[in-house]
Amino acid sequence: MEFTTGGRLEIRITPADVGKRVSVRRLTGSGVSGERFTDAIGVLTSWDAGVLGLTRRNGEIVRVDEESVVAAKVVPSAPARRRGPAASVRELTRVAARGWPATETAALGGWTLRASGGFTRRANSVLVEGEPGMPLDEALARAQAWYGARGLPVYVQTPTGAPGAEEELVAALDARGWTAQAHTDVQIAALAPVADRPGDGVALARRADDGWYGLYHRAGAVSADAERVLHGGPSVWFATVPGASPGRPAAIGRCVVDGRWAGFAAVETAPEQRRRGLATRVMAALAARALDEGASAAYLQVESDNEGARAMYAGMGFSTHHSYHYRLSPQG
Repeated sequence: MEFTTGGRLEIRITPADVGKRVSVRRLTGSGVSGERFTDAIGVLTSWDAGVLGLTRRNGEIVRVDEESVVAAKVVPSAPARRRGPAASVRELTRVAARGWPATETAALGGWTLRASGGFTRRANSVLVEGEPGMPLDEALARAQAWYGARGLPVYVQTPTGAPGAEEELVAALDARGWTAQAHTDVQIAALAPVADRPGDGVALARRADDGWYGLYHRAGAVSADAERVLHGGPSVWFATVPGASPGRPAAIGRCVVDGRWAGFAAVETAPEQRRRGLATRVMAALAARALDEGASAAYLQVESDNEGARAMYAGMGFSTHHSYHYRLSPQG
């Protein structure tokens, strides 16, 4: 791995490169005889308090002390692929969690308890990626206590129709009276064809403004937790199509870039502006920006009964990769 220009090692990344794929060389060991370099390649998913967080393709997170970095650069993106991406359920689950990050988390074995003041089930539910490391009833009791201390109901995000241990968990929750809610499909597509569509007239920004929040149906009275979730993620962009009235957008959207993935959410159109192709323009503009940052694949999450959105996404090349739903505790 070459980091030199004219024989010198160079650090050519900054916190502005969060969301991009990077190569980092760090010094481990001490003293002349003990000098040793270690290289890491992954998506720069964070740069906080002097520590870089890199996420490898397998989901492993590598944390690098800023002071140990001797060379670093953004890895040039490969030409955008136009065929559908391949991915595992685990990879997509982790990418989606990073793209909609809870404001508070706690580990319970292979479970992650997530809370964000009640803003969306996704950021206020148990994410299951393995066994909790204890009997199920004990794990559920601990989750109940954790969410109860925060005044929140207990939701468990569970796969739909998955074989093996996941299917056993669904059956166990069903037997305990946990009710199913919000059946959701995770859909994926090649990113380049989405960006091929016209995206003119769409303004992109790093932060959502009052007009954006005013159209987003879930924002309500915008809370600090909602702002943190919406602005969280490796590289977040907000799209707005201006409306006829100042401060009243015609359409909005959100995209988070995480390595090869671009995740779309909050794509909404004002009722009086529908059937004009504005949502497609929003996604095209966001996709073009994500391509510029090195992404090549797209994902989104859409509830199974949202027929209008599903038809639009199908027309853009999206198809269902896997599905999940939530189980609500009988105790709330």
